[in-house]
Amino acid sequence: MTEWKIYTKTGDRGETSLLGGRRVPKHHLKIEAYGTADELNSFIGLLRDQEMSESYKSVLLNIQEKVFVAESLLACDTGCKPEDLPDIAEDDIRFLEKEIDSMNEDLPELKHFILPGGNPAVSYAHVCRCVCRRTERIVIHLSEKEAVNELVLQFFNRLSDYFFVLARKIAYDAGIGDIEWKGKP
Repeated sequence: MTEWKIYTKTGDRGETSLLGGRRVPKHHLKIEAYGTADELNSFIGLLRDQEMSESYKSVLLNIQEKVFVAESLLACDTGCKPEDLPDIAEDDIRFLEKEIDSMNEDLPELKHFILPGGNPAVSYAHVCRCVCRRTERIVIHLSEKEAVNELVLQFFNRLSDYFFVLARKIAYDAGIGDIEWKGKP
């Protein structure tokens, strides 16, 4: 039986392979895009481990699956067949919009900027929002240099909105409410 090892030593000189086999520097924009999406996915897992409704945890698990799909699409390069990979669909974006609208029904109207915080789940939801926005910026940058599935861009855009509303909803459910930014006194 052959023993599987996590290390391959093929990246010791600062290069890695994209899906399709092309070797690129580890600072390549594609690596930055799917690596930041992977960071987001890890934070979503951390958020999912917090105290909150099981229904939110179920949605977050679904989102983690879709973020992983987006990662694979971002890693796909020459020689990779996107049709062989799972895909982000318009239904995935509509799902996020439905979840946002459903949570928003209970929330008070937003009249001020809000500050992250109140409890760990709220804070982690805001961290997810920020990392998602960074992912979106990097994916937009990548799309200026090479083809990126437009639905992947839309997905990350809508996902950051989802995390903002989720943070507010978790705070509302916990009886904390929004922490309003006061600005100048």
